[in-house]
Amino acid sequence: MSTVAQILQTKHDKSVYTIPPDVPVLDAVRLMAEKGIGALLVVREDEQIAGIMTERDYARKVVLHGRASSQTPVRDIMTSSVMYVRPENTVHECMALMTENRLRHLPVLDNGNLVGLISIGDLVKDIISEQRFIIEQLEHYIMGQR
Repeated sequence: MSTVAQILQTKHDKSVYTIPPDVPVLDAVRLMAEKGIGALLVVREDEQIAGIMTERDYARKVVLHGRASSQTPVRDIMTSSVMYVRPENTVHECMALMTENRLRHLPVLDNGNLVGLISIGDLVKDIISEQRFIIEQLEHYIMGQR
């Protein structure tokens, strides 16, 4: 069973994109579009996590309410209660946390320091890879190959 640390090692893009809370939502959406990502961690000047802004936050808190993206600060729409995981957490623990809380992204903190961000896609990719390996091993066993 893989850990968050192993997932982070295999990610192609290890960057964690952040944005300050006072930036207009439009800038945050532009950054997400430019980087091809669905969430940004909102980080204060002291580098502490203030929240997370996702495409879901934008759709539900800006678009549906007819707010102006260029005049609404990120802090007004971000989710301020951010769940996180540690590098030693397992993929299954993360999947359970994401499923129970309907999350798509989890920051990874190590001794209070931000070291990564994992998505539901990262977890699914790892689970599929693990299952593929198990299937191959079983096929070799069944066929009498070792």
